[in-house]
Amino acid sequence: MSASVKHASPLPSSDHASGASSSAYKGFVAGVFSGISKLSVGHPFDTIKVRLQTSTSTQFSGPLDCVLQTVRREGIAGLYKGATPPLVGWMFMDSLMLGSLTLYRRLLNDHVFNPPASVLGRYSLDGAGLLSEPIPQKKLPTFGHALAGVAAGWTVSFIAAPIEHVKARLQIQYQTKKTERLYTGPIDCTRKILRSHGFRGLYHGLSATLLFRTFFFFWWGSYDVFTKLLKDKTNLSTPSVNFWAGGLSAQVFWITSYPSDVVKQRIMTDPLGPERKFARWRDAARAVYAETGWRGYWRGFLPCFLRAFPANAMALVAFEGVMRALD
Repeated sequence: MSASVKHASPLPSSDHASGASSSAYKGFVAGVFSGISKLSVGHPFDTIKVRLQTSTSTQFSGPLDCVLQTVRREGIAGLYKGATPPLVGWMFMDSLMLGSLTLYRRLLNDHVFNPPASVLGRYSLDGAGLLSEPIPQKKLPTFGHALAGVAAGWTVSFIAAPIEHVKARLQIQYQTKKTERLYTGPIDCTRKILRSHGFRGLYHGLSATLLFRTFFFFWWGSYDVFTKLLKDKTNLSTPSVNFWAGGLSAQVFWITSYPSDVVKQRIMTDPLGPERKFARWRDAARAVYAETGWRGYWRGFLPCFLRAFPANAMALVAFEGVMRALD
């Protein structure tokens, strides 16, 4: 994510990196509002997704049944269980994504894809042999954007893993009365995990999170493709291009990554004590297949797919608006 002078773009080209570094505080503030918007729109879909991913077909017949049962038993608040960890986390995650994605794009462009041969190589010479205006550096290719996305995804994983771990455990607490729940909230959940299992327990599922975010390759790669197509084939404004490219690329990401997310959720909701079922990632993957075959890897996909576009689009609108307001 990054920002140009006139239009804030959360997913910039590498040539905007200097603008992002000079507007770091703006990116952090905008990231806060982006996280709030993403949570408000997307968290109910995420709750239904996680519950379907971690339950059997005998508990919920499908997404609509899961929604109706959740609202009937727990009210609208049930759809927002586990909302506090991602709300707090996304404030930091969006800010980290802004910096790391821009940094990795700049590093890849300058040192891998388009490295300048020398200082003089970046400038043209006039008729008198004097240095004139700098020659514009080539832009990062789509493959470079995809690689930068993977690196940024791995970086964010070290914040995302414990946040998503706590969120998932809160989301599968089906008890209506708070007194019957194992965890009263995110702080209580975090404290109990740390007390019983230490930081290793809190980071349970980190490897699955890293694998899942490897699919950022398709997110940021497709974002660059969509951006170029929309700029070349339409007359949309820059914010509109970012809006549509961001929403469409998010859906590409979920289509490619969803099976790995199902396995990740199984691991994160697995008991941490002696009752632990999955010692390795492949054990959880096999368990999903043993239950319902290949369809098990796509259980809960519909609410996730429906969430992808509006959640990311609204986050983008908030980010753009705040960045323009801070200019």
